[in-house]
Formats: sequence, structure tokens, C-alpha cells
Amino acid sequence: MIIRFAIDADTPGIHSLLSQVLELHAAGRPDIFRSGTCKYTDEQIHELIADEERPLFVAVAEDAAPGELLAYAICKIEDFGGSNNSQPIRMLYIDDFVVDETARGRHVGTELFEHVKDWAREQGFYNVTLNVWECNPGARAFYEAMGMKVQKTVMEVIL
Repeated sequence: MIIRFAIDADTPGIHSLLSQVLELHAAGRPDIFRSGTCKYTDEQIHELIADEERPLFVAVAEDAAPGELLAYAICKIEDFGGSNNSQPIRMLYIDDFVVDETARGRHVGTELFEHVKDWAREQGFYNVTLNVWECNPGARAFYEAMGMKVQKTVMEVIL
């Protein structure tokens, strides 16, 4: 397996994985997520790939065809250097992390997550953060197995 920064040719694979995770979330929270939609358009994916403030890592098999992905991690650099009330740290936020349903259980996610952590450490980030939906207990268990701990809790009341 190869883990690298995404290139434009990866767009179809990213789009496919975006659809997989959207359907999982739509099944768990149909009041928030619309089935059959996608978080990003292909144009927005191309913009993410080009944006140095939004590192996008992909995991591919060594013999993969263009656009054939095992997993991806879309990240966002959060810099609190100019904050009045926060320590001047940089965080790497994982906006989206998806392993293809056919690749789950093969340690693809573990290798990708470790790669993201190693890259963040090398770049001098303080930590790696993400959000996980409560309707996705498998993802939560995975992140906990990766050593993540709850930093804060988002709560809601549906009106």
C-alpha cells in the first residue's frame, strides 16, 4: 500500500468514498444528512487537492488504477497563533476520514491514521483532532483504538 498526497486523478475515488460515508451518516441521522448527495463536488475536491492548508492524503494499492482508492483523509490546518485566549498552537483537524468498505479490517485505516499523525508531528503540529458522529460507533471505536481521547462534546436538543 502507498500513502501519498492526493492528485487530481484521485477525484473519482474520493467522490466514491465521500458517497459511502454520506450514506452511513444519512442512515444514522436522516434528519441532518440527505441520502444520494455528496459533501463536496468534483470541483471542490480539485480545490482541496490544490490547497496546501487542506492536506488530503490517500491510500492506494501498489497496483491501483488511477482514481482507485482504499482510503483518504481530508485535513485542515488550524492555527491559533493570533488568538487572544488560546495557546499559540497549530492543530491538524481531520475533516473526513474514510476507508473503502471493501478494504475495512485490513489495517488500511490504521496505516493511514498513523501516516497522518507522523506527518503532523514532523510539521510541528500540537495535536490531531476530528469529530465523530454518535451514529457511527465503529468509527468511534477505531479512533479510540488509535489513541484518541474526547477533547470536547457537542450536544444538541432537537426542536
